[in-house]
Amino acid sequence: MSAFAQALRRLPLTVSRPFPASPAAATGGHAVIERARPLPLVLDGVVKEFAGRRVLDGIDLRIPAGQFVAVVGRSGGGKSTLMRLIVGLDRPTAGRVLVDSRPVSGLRPDVRLLFQDPRLLPWQRVAGNVGIARGPGWRERALAALDDVGLAGRGDDWPAVLSGGQRQRVALARALVSNPGLLLLDEPFGALDALTRQEMHGLLRRIRDEHGFGAILITHDVAEAVALADRVLVLREGRVALDLDIGRPGERPDALAADFETRILKEV
Repeated sequence: MSAFAQALRRLPLTVSRPFPASPAAATGGHAVIERARPLPLVLDGVVKEFAGRRVLDGIDLRIPAGQFVAVVGRSGGGKSTLMRLIVGLDRPTAGRVLVDSRPVSGLRPDVRLLFQDPRLLPWQRVAGNVGIARGPGWRERALAALDDVGLAGRGDDWPAVLSGGQRQRVALARALVSNPGLLLLDEPFGALDALTRQEMHGLLRRIRDEHGFGAILITHDVAEAVALADRVLVLREGRVALDLDIGRPGERPDALAADFETRILKEV
């Protein structure tokens, strides 16, 4: 057994004091949602190379504040690289990435990233995973965020007792607790079963309406892209092969979904 694993086994399984109850739970109501200030995104001639190989080849995009954009494409087409540049985990070889008219130079609290793997810390309770930054009032904010994603009363649980869908809800609460203006989602529902995925789609649509943030979703699932996004980009060989405005979900005829999916699949 590694030294790290041994250290984990020695961690206490109790906390010194219970987490306070959510304000919403105390009244039997829903947590009050503070609407975010959505952030516009601009990519201006973005190029990214790795060891001489061009992964992104001159990407030009204008994404208005509050828009939900899905990016689809085959593996190796540059989707994850694009996400890393937007969130500030990497920098372009050429060109500029601007969030809220400011060049991206690193991580920022109002741009958050949700991965496919929830990446919860097993030695932290659920509320501790959500309020990982430990700023002033973190417990109250964490519990309100858990209430918002349908996990009221679960702040004192350990991640190990949660289902896969519940763990991803915790990860979503962690992303929302700082009230981001732009939420990036890197195939966050790919590991979930079909029914849980549908539930998460409904949850994300509802939270997006309440919070008002913009979002960029990376997905291989064209049906998911059409179900969630206002606009779909097809990324192929490092370039935008299709930029399709499909309208906000719930505000367009359901009969158009199949037509959109067919058009997108032809370009993937």
